[in-house]
Amino acid sequence: MDVQYRLLAELEAAFDHVIQSIEALLARYDETANAAWALDTPHPDAAWLRRVLLDFWYEDGQDGRATRSYVGLIAANETLLDAVSETNAAKDRFAEVLAQIREQAADLIPEIKAVLPFRHPALHDHLRGQGLARLHLKQCWRHLPVADAPLARVRLAWYTSGRSIKRLSVREAERKLLALNSDAPHIRIQLRRLAGIPDGEPLAQVQRQAPVMRANLFFQDPLPDGRLRRAMNLPLPLFIPTTDGRLPNHNQPLPKPPSGRTRARRSDEKLEDEAFLPSLRVYRYRSA
Repeated sequence: MDVQYRLLAELEAAFDHVIQSIEALLARYDETANAAWALDTPHPDAAWLRRVLLDFWYEDGQDGRATRSYVGLIAANETLLDAVSETNAAKDRFAEVLAQIREQAADLIPEIKAVLPFRHPALHDHLRGQGLARLHLKQCWRHLPVADAPLARVRLAWYTSGRSIKRLSVREAERKLLALNSDAPHIRIQLRRLAGIPDGEPLAQVQRQAPVMRANLFFQDPLPDGRLRRAMNLPLPLFIPTTDGRLPNHNQPLPKPPSGRTRARRSDEKLEDEAFLPSLRVYRYRSA
């Protein structure tokens, strides 16, 4: 119990520091006249940035693994960049303590989600008329993106083809199928299909990822390692170093991701087109 109390106290202090650092960042943003652009609003003022940075909540029906994105560009002077750095450091500390709790006292997580929102009036306002909102811990600690150096231009585009691939053995796939419902006709069909391939053949379980906004950054001058460009995902507004308060040239992407695939299929695609075990999203590798 002593360990739990200590970890909870450390997490509460870390959470307080996250909120305080965000408040300091918002104050500095409100003081500057630097340019800003956002995909979802024509006037990204301090009130907009407050909503973005303090959105720590699950919405009804939201996948627990998913987070909401806020696409934007903010011209940042040195003072504002310092505030962003302090906020990201506070988020790192929060994530570090949270990882310790998951490892040593995982049963504290429900209490954390219930207690932390009420520590700050700015967060408590989110609960009015909504019942008890659930805290989304990942949205608390995810970093604010920062460009490495001043930019000449930014090109934004939705990336809809992301996926994660996990290798499975035939026996692992069999166990997963049996855990579903071995009496169901469609499961029996897949078990027979699985029995017809060699035991040593590797399989791939594919998880499609949510669309993300991808930014291609073109730097005004080469970075120390010689790079002139960098690609990065933008789950939150990108803070761009500036000396004149202006944004670099940028395009206007679609307000929502396209419904279909936007990239041509790679010629060296290693997986077959059709799922081998549809219930598990498992594919076979193409033969050499």
